[in-house]
Amino acid sequence: MDAAAAHEPVLLAETLELLDVKPGGFYVDGTLGLGGHAAALLARSAPDGRLLGVDRDAETLAVAAERLQAFGARARLVHADFRELPQLMGESRADGLLLDLGVSSLQLDTPERGFSFRADGPLDMRMDRTRGRTAAQLLQTIPEAELTAALRELGDEPDADRVAAAVVAARARGPLATTRALAEVVAAAVPGGPRAGAWRVHPAPGRWQTHPAARTFQALRILINRELANLAALLRQLPDLLRPGAVAAVITFHSGEDRLVKASLRAGLRAGRFRDVSGHPARPSWQERLDNPRARSAKLRWARRA
Repeated sequence: MDAAAAHEPVLLAETLELLDVKPGGFYVDGTLGLGGHAAALLARSAPDGRLLGVDRDAETLAVAAERLQAFGARARLVHADFRELPQLMGESRADGLLLDLGVSSLQLDTPERGFSFRADGPLDMRMDRTRGRTAAQLLQTIPEAELTAALRELGDEPDADRVAAAVVAARARGPLATTRALAEVVAAAVPGGPRAGAWRVHPAPGRWQTHPAARTFQALRILINRELANLAALLRQLPDLLRPGAVAAVITFHSGEDRLVKASLRAGLRAGRFRDVSGHPARPSWQERLDNPRARSAKLRWARRA
């Protein structure tokens, strides 16, 4: 099965309902990924709806382009970061806008991308492999205090001090160049917990156990790709990208992302830039979490332009 066919877009039905997708509308997918949400948006907006899809990862963009080629000129795909949307859209305003901040299955399941510890590969983690430092390069130079803060703030790692100290000690013995090398250092530093596998379903509904390196890999990915800074930059301009009454939907997978989105949308509401915003976020159903374990931490928040 190819990557696009295997891809399961998270909270798809909820997203389509919130965006109120209709024929003839103009929709923006700022995190195109493998094109699952985009394909549904284009199908629902047929026969003349249009979509602008952007992604900073050229490799996933190529897969999405193949998936969406049947929609022809209705889909405009651009290799760019979503913070560039104001320039890409020009004077156009969206009837609905989506950000899905998760990592794509292609990124996670391709060892040479370095996003996952489930298979050994180079410690890269860059969304855009044409620019920036790799995670391996970052780990060779980042001060221990800065690494500790990143693990705590971006990974919710309760043992951030212990993990950072272990990484610094390990790099003194030689470069941490592979995902397996880093995962082994973290697993040895964190007391208890499973030592293999990214996750497993817990017998009690709604609970999972995770590999001890999961939080570290998440924190490094967010740090390497400046994900929170880029998100904050777009959120400041989000109301200006929407038509009056249009909805923006944001799917997050990390508490730091969710706090940032929640605070920004509520600030927009207080300022009169949004007419309405979500209260409690939408969450995947128990069945969706069983069918797609990567959806388990997803939260969907939305705002309607005033």
